Amino acid sequence: MTRPYLVISGGVLFDGEGGSPREADIAVSDGIITEVGKVAASGVEEIDAKGRIVTPGWVDVHTHYDGQVTWESRVAPSSIHGSTTVVMGNCGVGFAPVHKSDHETLIRLMEGVEDIPGAALHEGLSWEWESFGDYMNAIESLPHDIDVAAQMPHGALRVYVMGERGAHREPATAEEMARMRELTAEAIRAGALGFSTTRTMVHRTADGDLTPTIGAADAEMIAIAEGLRDAGSGVLQWVSDFREMDHEFSLVEKLVELSGRPLSFSMVQADVIPDQWRELMKRLDAAAGRGLPIKAQVQGRPVGIMMGLQGSVHPFITRPGYMAIADKPLHERVAIMRDPDFRARLIAEAPQEGHPFVNSLAGAYHKMFDLGTPPDYEPGPEKSIAAQAKREGRNPDEIVYDMMLEDDGRALIFFAMHNYTEGSLDNCLTMIRNPNTIFGLSDGGAHVGAICDVSVPTYMLTHWCRDRTRGERLDLSFVIKSQTKDTAEAVGLRDRGVIAPGYKADINVIDFDRLQLRPPHMVYDLPSGARRLMQEADGYEATIVSGKVVYREGEATGELPGRLVRGAKHAPSTMAAD
Repeated sequence: MTRPYLVISGGVLFDGEGGSPREADIAVSDGIITEVGKVAASGVEEIDAKGRIVTPGWVDVHTHYDGQVTWESRVAPSSIHGSTTVVMGNCGVGFAPVHKSDHETLIRLMEGVEDIPGAALHEGLSWEWESFGDYMNAIESLPHDIDVAAQMPHGALRVYVMGERGAHREPATAEEMARMRELTAEAIRAGALGFSTTRTMVHRTADGDLTPTIGAADAEMIAIAEGLRDAGSGVLQWVSDFREMDHEFSLVEKLVELSGRPLSFSMVQADVIPDQWRELMKRLDAAAGRGLPIKAQVQGRPVGIMMGLQGSVHPFITRPGYMAIADKPLHERVAIMRDPDFRARLIAEAPQEGHPFVNSLAGAYHKMFDLGTPPDYEPGPEKSIAAQAKREGRNPDEIVYDMMLEDDGRALIFFAMHNYTEGSLDNCLTMIRNPNTIFGLSDGGAHVGAICDVSVPTYMLTHWCRDRTRGERLDLSFVIKSQTKDTAEAVGLRDRGVIAPGYKADINVIDFDRLQLRPPHMVYDLPSGARRLMQEADGYEATIVSGKVVYREGEATGELPGRLVRGAKHAPSTMAAD
């Protein structure tokens, strides 16, 4: 008998199927799990997992590493939070297909929609591609710590086919729609995992313009769905305001019926339409009852903005006094802001008009919190800055101002933007428990100056399965299945997400008692020295990809077994691909 490459012994196994945990050993050879149970043979490498939980690696279906994976081997922060496969190209934004003349257009689109610094993209992107297949080849040429999968983005496709007319949201001709259909099928056949689009007014370019796909005609979406049908594979990923609910949801159903392919859409509770998610769930359940493979991507905590002097957003950013110093280095701004006279003047100023989103956040003190150590993503209303200001008889702006100057201006204030209208996560619990939802929306690699939700897979274990005190908790087996087998199957990757013989050896070994998030913080390690929010965790003793240990105790080992995933994958017991 051939000696296994890796043996993990004595761990408490959560195999991803959702059943009761059990003690078991795991043997791995050639990147594949070969034995689960009592393994007698010793391995070339061994991990003693006694007293630890052993899980499949997380499969994160909603990320935006489209640029990062072309210049960097480490897919962090996702890879330091136990993710072993990430799916990018979401929300209709990405970098292929592309003509040379449109490089700047796609950079401005990604910069605006996903808050990835344009300077980093300009310096980091090689643009050694035109077609989507060329782009995937560029990704494949660089080894990575974890696996990555790409989706064809509607924004790039539209600009590629239509040029400036596409960027300016003009209607596509019949010939242009036919070309989009052809290129979509071509991308899927080349290995794209699916197709994504955005139809929300919130998504804007860095110039403030609506994205190219807003208002795309039903006929255009039908042509693209036909492209998926032509290829016989792939998934659809959808972002929408659903403001015209009847029409929009009917279109979703029509595209699924026509293409024969699964679709997932983003679902959060927004304060301006606080009950829309309930209506979406009703329609989702009805569609599933008719056999349509439609899922909603949901998140288990508030979509949270990290406000601070190093970030993209904070309550004073549109006040003239701050705008006059905004371009100064952090230490100079902090020195100026510590001057009592400047402080008094800035607090007394009114925000500049023309920034409705930022200004709406600036006055919502009831949703601002000191995140704390360890981070608290379900703080009670009494912990808000509004409540603190009322108790102390102070202007809340004074509290915010002083908090931002802590740690020499590096402090971050948590703003619970979505999923927190009622000040708890009870609505998230309802979303999570719906059988027609999947875990998503971590946005790994995106919103790098404002949002750090990439740690959600870790949070689902710590908060929902162990630490929550403000309501019901979730079963650990359920959560692990939800972010392994369920997410993998939702995007057609049935060769992973389960610990059983024949499956890909993507595995986490976790000290569950010690598992804990650290506070997010800003680093400046993107190309051109651009910023991004980073967050680490304690308790991941080993993260394994294709049988190779890529992280030990949160530190990279130097192993780079991660690869580009081309297309859907069948389960070990299935002979035909999806």
